[in-house]
Amino acid sequence: MEGEIRMTNSSTGGPVFVYVKDGKIVRMTPMDFDETDPEGWTIHARGKEFKAPRKTTIAPFTAGFKSMIYTDRRNLYPMKRVDFDPNGERHPENRGISGYERISWDEATDIVVNEINRIKRESGPASIMSTPSSHHLWGNVGYRHSTYFRFMNLMGFTYADHNPDSWEGWHWGGMHMWGFSWRLGCPEQYDLLEDGLKYAEMIVFWSSDPEVNSGIYAAYESHIRRRWLLDLGVDMVFVDPFFNHSANMWGIKWWSPKVGTDHALSFAIANVWIKEDLYDKEYVKTHAYGFEEWADYVIGKGDDGVDKTPEWAEKESGVPAVEIRALARQWAKKNTYLAAGGMGGWGGACRATHGIEWTRGMIALATMQGLGKPGSNIWSTTQGVPTDYEFFFPGYAEGGISGDCDNSAAGFKFAWRMFDGKTTFPAPVKVNNAQGQHIPRLKIPECIMDKKFEWYGKGFCGGAIEYQLQPYHYPANGYGRIKMYWKYGGPHIGTMTATNRYAKMYTDPGLEFVVSQSIWNEGEVQFADVILPACTNFERWDISEFANCSGYIPDNFQMANNRVISLQCKCIEPLGESKSDYEIYAMLSKKLGIYDIFTEGKDELDWVKQYYNATDCPKVMPWEEFFKKGYMVVPDNPDRKRTPALRWFAEDRVRDTPDWGPAPNQTVGLKGLQTTTGKIEFISTSLSRFEEQGYIDEYRPAMHKYVPAWESWHAEVAKKYPLGMLSPHPRFSMHTMGDGKDSFMNDIKDHRVEVDGWKYWIIRMNSVDAEARGIKDGDLVRAFNDRGSVILCAQVGERVQPGTVHSYESCAEYAPLGKPGCSADRGGCVNILTPDRYMSKYACGMAPNSAQIEVEKWDGESIYEIY
Repeated sequence: MEGEIRMTNSSTGGPVFVYVKDGKIVRMTPMDFDETDPEGWTIHARGKEFKAPRKTTIAPFTAGFKSMIYTDRRNLYPMKRVDFDPNGERHPENRGISGYERISWDEATDIVVNEINRIKRESGPASIMSTPSSHHLWGNVGYRHSTYFRFMNLMGFTYADHNPDSWEGWHWGGMHMWGFSWRLGCPEQYDLLEDGLKYAEMIVFWSSDPEVNSGIYAAYESHIRRRWLLDLGVDMVFVDPFFNHSANMWGIKWWSPKVGTDHALSFAIANVWIKEDLYDKEYVKTHAYGFEEWADYVIGKGDDGVDKTPEWAEKESGVPAVEIRALARQWAKKNTYLAAGGMGGWGGACRATHGIEWTRGMIALATMQGLGKPGSNIWSTTQGVPTDYEFFFPGYAEGGISGDCDNSAAGFKFAWRMFDGKTTFPAPVKVNNAQGQHIPRLKIPECIMDKKFEWYGKGFCGGAIEYQLQPYHYPANGYGRIKMYWKYGGPHIGTMTATNRYAKMYTDPGLEFVVSQSIWNEGEVQFADVILPACTNFERWDISEFANCSGYIPDNFQMANNRVISLQCKCIEPLGESKSDYEIYAMLSKKLGIYDIFTEGKDELDWVKQYYNATDCPKVMPWEEFFKKGYMVVPDNPDRKRTPALRWFAEDRVRDTPDWGPAPNQTVGLKGLQTTTGKIEFISTSLSRFEEQGYIDEYRPAMHKYVPAWESWHAEVAKKYPLGMLSPHPRFSMHTMGDGKDSFMNDIKDHRVEVDGWKYWIIRMNSVDAEARGIKDGDLVRAFNDRGSVILCAQVGERVQPGTVHSYESCAEYAPLGKPGCSADRGGCVNILTPDRYMSKYACGMAPNSAQIEVEKWDGESIYEIY
């Protein structure tokens, strides 16, 4: 249109063209390529040709991002809580209740800097705690691994370690069975699209919904791959308590186990294969360790004496034995891929109270059918395109401008290219290192309110399997207790577990100061003493690649059909007085006396150019051309050798995939897996050693066993709270990104439903359960247990079986009807209801995907206060 300027940017849901007129964003569209962009890859399989599309796709929340930029929920000005006086009474008991007054940036930064200096003088930098949300706005310079760590490491702080909240079971369980610590327990996925198009006959999608979760950042890139597979006659079957969207679109069969019982099905399938001789015995003999003893356990010759037949599994899971036996036989008969979650891992079941053993069950089944052979792998259709893996462009997890080799993957390839020794700051001076103080993000409330905590494993245990088994405690020896909390990014109340704990934590008098650096007024921003308004990535400069995290998910740009590098243009000026995170930290650095070290005399665009020149991009396109065009499509390398994931393992060869791990010190002669035996371990040697030292863990035994979930229909709590709640990642938002904020996503009736002027989160119920409780479709209900209450809108149907309810996690809104942390929330934070207990005694992962609750019709008035 006349007067419009087309610019480029990107998001967690895909790259976009941004159309700007008169200084305002008019619309955003997916990128489509022109005649100057190189052709993509081609695959020939079964007499057909499959080509990379000449365009990108975007996620729903990206399509609606304009509404989130211009919403009235933006934090536009620095704010101070009205009854907070940094030089007098602070009234922490009123956090979450008090209102705010506008202050200047100079006053806001003075307060923050004075608090930093005071606390560091009183008890040291470790008394300042900070952590970001799991996902931030896109851009490798502005991302949380980059600018955030650069500043925080210079300032000094206690970091609240992130846990792998999307793939807990693979990390805490799967890693002990097959290694892959550098991938945090998930397997490589190289060239599995071509392998699947050539050899797949069936795909079992187990706790996998790629039409919703897309593999993570890849929008709808994988949709066309499932269309191709369907056209080739590949059967797609689904195992999920919820009739998910992918099952609805592609499935020929759906199995719905009770929440927390998936691994009963996996044991029953293995039982059929063992008894009917339907598994690859030669493969298991040469590639597995401890299988014979485990097989005896499966058929009832183990210590529990239980024959884990389909009939046994029917009693556990509710799935008919005849159906389980039919799936087992069909699976063994065909070339079958197991889509266990997304990305060759993940899936809601791995985040459930049985997540450790479910994950090990998935690996066990894949192993019994010859994992790595043609037509047999763990693959979810969301990765594995035949792209050019040699072209170097680091993902956001490689640290950006931080140079932080502890909290990112910068040390592997990137830091030496980004910081060439000519800079004044080639690597940050750090106080938050492996020897310093850190705490688990899941237990921030306990650390602050109880003043102490003990646990095993430090966040992401990527260096070695044994890292998970090391003890830690807070406060660390000689370090100060936390007095200040710098909350950065999106909400935790909608994403962590039993999250009334977080609301209560803010009123603890020992927490002397809380600052929130956030774009939107959502979640726990309302608990801050001072609010620093950040801007979106559409209001600053940055650079990124479509879907590229890398680091702890190496080469995951293979989710996208084309490698697309985007210049993230500063499309508009920051709204109000909001500033980019980099600008905020630069202002604070000046008052802290570290401005020159932090900035090195560069603004964000200077860093973007330096980042670009540290990659392989200049080999294809000079910076000047890239800056003008705004994006670059990485050329295909048709001569690249195809190296299907784990084919090297199946064929007992030295690994030939582009994967950078494991480190040489983790294997013998670069052959075999990372485990002690180099094999897939049905009896884990790392956990066996741990047990020999006296550490017995009922819910993570050395041998893969059927361990009833500690919160499910088996548990005592189910007598009081009979409904098993399933709460996977949401369909229309990216965690909290896209939800709330008066965004367009709120107008989608399968996301939120408006009742009497308020847009409520949805809970899905079976008609039998709803009728028994006098609940009709569209009624407002209270979902509750001993951990709290949430007001939701009921969607009644048959997409879950009786006894199961479904509600997506990651609500951005927190709207308590009474006292925060002690009353019902109508924002939709169902994570209030999820257990804060760790997955097992020595595995400090969370299990938010399953909880026992009750549901009743809401009277429209009660606030249900608890203390």
